[in-house]
Parts: sequence; C-alpha cells; structure tokens
Amino acid sequence: MIGSFTFENLPCRVVFGSGTLAAARVEVERLGGTRALVLTTPQQEAQGKSLGTALGPLYAGIFPGATMHTPIEVTERALAAMKACEADCVVALGGGSTTGLGKALALRTGINQLCIPTTYAGSEMTPIVGQTDNGLKTTVRDAAILPETVIYDVDLTLTLPASMAATSGINAIAHAVEALYARDTNPVTSLMAEEGIRALARALPAIAAKSDDREARTEALYGAWLCGVCLGTVGMALHHKLCHTLGGTFDLPHAETHTIVLPHALAYNAPDVPDAMTRISRAIGAADASQGLYDLAKRLGAKLALREVGMPESGIDKAADLAVTNAYWNPRPLDRNAIRDLIARAWAGEPPGTIKAAA
Repeated sequence: MIGSFTFENLPCRVVFGSGTLAAARVEVERLGGTRALVLTTPQQEAQGKSLGTALGPLYAGIFPGATMHTPIEVTERALAAMKACEADCVVALGGGSTTGLGKALALRTGINQLCIPTTYAGSEMTPIVGQTDNGLKTTVRDAAILPETVIYDVDLTLTLPASMAATSGINAIAHAVEALYARDTNPVTSLMAEEGIRALARALPAIAAKSDDREARTEALYGAWLCGVCLGTVGMALHHKLCHTLGGTFDLPHAETHTIVLPHALAYNAPDVPDAMTRISRAIGAADASQGLYDLAKRLGAKLALREVGMPESGIDKAADLAVTNAYWNPRPLDRNAIRDLIARAWAGEPPGTIKAAA
C-alpha cells in the first residue's frame, strides 16, 4: 500500500552517453555562458586544458586547485581566479572534489555550472555542498548549489583505476542505501535507489575483472547517476554524518571512508529499517545487506579499515562525541556507546555487527 508522500524533482539537465564531452561547448552556450572557467584537481589539469581547447572562444582559463573536502581557502583562491579572468560560468571536470568547488563558487556568486563527472561520486546531482574550515566540515543545502547541467561521458570513466571505481561506486551505493530509510523517503526515490544499488553491485565486480569493460562502465555510471539523484532528493542519516565527521576531522579520503563505514552504519540501523534491508539485500544478491556490502568491498580489494586510510586509534572517542553532537535525524536513536563500537569496528576493519572478544 502506498501512503502519502512528497517528491520534488530537481531542475537539472542531464546529457548521458559515450563521447558526450563533445557537447560541452553547446551546453555552455545553452546556459548563456561566454567565458567559462574550467575547474580541476592538479592531477587532472591536462584534461582540463584539453577541454579548454575544445571550448574554443568560450574558454576563459583554468583553476586546477580543487582538493578534498572543499576547504574555504581553496574556494577563496578560485573566486580570485574567477574574477581575474572575468568568468561568467564554471565547468567542473573531475570527481567530488572538483564538483564541490564548483558548487561552493555557485553558492557564493550564483554562477551557472556545467558539471562533467569522471567518478561515481554523485554529488553533481545534489543541491548540497560540504565545506571545511579549520578542520570542521559543515554542509549547506541551497537551490543555487545544484549544477544546471551535467554531462555524463562513459569514455571519461574508462581510465578510472578499478580500485578508485570500487570505492567511488560504493560511495554512490551509500547514497541510495540511506535514501531507502530516509525520513522523507518516497516510492519514486526508493525505485531509483534499489535500481542504482543493483546496477553498481553488478558493474563493479565486472570492472574489477576487466577495467575497460565498456558495458560495465556504462552501467556503473548509470547507477551512480541514480544514486546521486537519491542523495539530492531526500535527506541522509547516520552514515553520511559519520563520514563527514571523520573526513573533515582527520582529513580522510572521501570515497574510501564511505566504503569502510557503510556496512557498519547500516548494521547499526538494521533493526529499525527491515524494509530497506530487504531491498538492499535483493539489489546486491546477499542474504544480509550489511555483511553483503562488506563482502562486496572485500571482493573488490577495497580497504576495510579506517586505520588503513589514516585515522588514529586515539580519534575513535572524539569521532563518537562529534557524531552525537548537533542533533540530526536517524531511524534508530543515536547511542554514543553503540556508535563508538561501530567506529571502533570500522577502525579495525572487522565485519559489521561483531565486536572482537576481549583478550
């Protein structure tokens, strides 16, 4: 039986396929842009310059300084670059770090964004930006933050290393997992969530086996888009709060942190969300959703422990304290001690829902 619900469709144009990067110039023109500033990380600067050449007279310059967690000081430098080249729009080419920078600039200035993702982060489909100031990460939700246009080009993901595809893909799955038990969940978003999880759970092992499998890469990008829509349409809960806290406080890599924490956060919420657990289990083809996600990450060769990505053991208590500070909605009430156990298991890389016996 379907009850009452609210569904808000976000106003974003999507161009999906292979070779769609060639549409960038036309899409900038559609937005009324005449001087586009290309944004990238330092690692993708060469790709950004090639895109600039393709933009021709619309290319105003490049800012190749995007970095993890969207630090305020990097946004300030990008703002200066934007003013110096008199840009009237930005083109973000890259993963979540570059997308985040474009969104931070849009929040400050209202500038139009064309986003061209090269990973499965999904943040391009959301009106949310997470920004870090002095080690503290905060999120802002505002209609101005949503990119106007997103170009998904499967060709750009073919060179994404299988290891990065794995963690980026599970990061995307996390958006859909939490969408299934969101406070404002609805049947339309839940359909997208289950389909997004299914597509990624099927595609990621195929990519791990054969990195240039175009069919698998297409399915993974499709799944990431669906999961991104979920992230942008409904609220998130404990998993995302924990990952923001851990990432911002200890400067941990975003996708890896999501990959490690997801099975544990889901195990914490499992008793209160049986319907979501059934749908996730069905989508990934596992008897238990939490253990199935842990096994998927293990099968893909992803890191399973927060200690492996730079979190100190001394940070477990601090993270638990921060996780229960500033009230936020979660289907299961927040219990500081239980959350500490969750973080400790994730730190050690243990399977979800099991506590190591005392020595």
